[in-house]
Amino acid sequence: MAGIIKGLLSNDIGIDLGTANTLVYAKDRGVIMSEPSVVAVYNNSKKVLAVGEKAKKMLGRTPGNITALRPMKDGVIADFDITETMLRYFIENAGNQLKFVAPRVVVAVPSGITAVERRAVKESAIRAGARLVYLMEEPLAAAIGVGLPVWDARASMIVDIGGGTTEVAIISLAGVVYSKSVRVGGDAFDAAIIQYIKRAYNLMIGERTSEEIKIKIGSAFKLDKELTLEVKGRDAVAGLPKTLHVSSQEIREALNDSFNAITDLIKEALEHCPPELSADLVDRGIVLAGGGALIRNLDRRVSDITGIPCFVADDPLRAVVNGTGVVLQDLSWWKNENQ
Repeated sequence: MAGIIKGLLSNDIGIDLGTANTLVYAKDRGVIMSEPSVVAVYNNSKKVLAVGEKAKKMLGRTPGNITALRPMKDGVIADFDITETMLRYFIENAGNQLKFVAPRVVVAVPSGITAVERRAVKESAIRAGARLVYLMEEPLAAAIGVGLPVWDARASMIVDIGGGTTEVAIISLAGVVYSKSVRVGGDAFDAAIIQYIKRAYNLMIGERTSEEIKIKIGSAFKLDKELTLEVKGRDAVAGLPKTLHVSSQEIREALNDSFNAITDLIKEALEHCPPELSADLVDRGIVLAGGGALIRNLDRRVSDITGIPCFVADDPLRAVVNGTGVVLQDLSWWKNENQ
């Protein structure tokens, strides 16, 4: 009875704790927060100055006494103290309408993290204000979030391209039959663009500029009409500001190795898929989720290489957090099945 009362009085939430962005889902309210996983701190005192969008605007623009950093790396916690601070910010802001009881929290984590990392995520969330913490694998959360029939005795395949990692999973009967990840995602795309612009034009650009290039003209397959973009940065030789134009063909070339790593991961998953489930994938196809799925024509590239239909989820950025929202509706089932 006490548990039921606490459940009614608490504001249960789901968190997609991503390398690039953190999204929060509140039970019965939907996605209520979506902010960059960035924290700005004073170097001497380590006191937090800003979290989320405000902190991201400071990347590459801070004075010497302030550092804007991302506490998540490759999908896992790289800085526990800063991550705890970030989690507290999201949990407190998510629960500002109902504060009688600390919330139960579902956190989506990469499928490949270790037992030590899982424990660290739980402890960080509890110290940040959670009453109970449940962990679920990101590919399963994404599959549930995009509406795949994961409870069926047939295979579904999800490819979650996040900021730090790309995870592929084959799911059947609400369980992961096969999963594997590679440390290639939005961050790797940005780094590849930075290196290409430096190598080709001796132009130094920052993370925010490379992300803008990726979003505006990035593509994985030939476009019907190629795009160009004006890019501003610092000349590596003269040290002066410089402006040039780059094309979508060039950026596609810069990202080619990253795209190959993702398609190789998908092919490896298909090779390990049980024969009975392979036939299901031919009919159902492959679903892309995560922010990386928004790269133009990535679905066409995957389909062309694998020979299997490939689709981008309707709301790829929110796929994982929407999956935690579904689980929030029946936490007792999730606890029995996965804890």
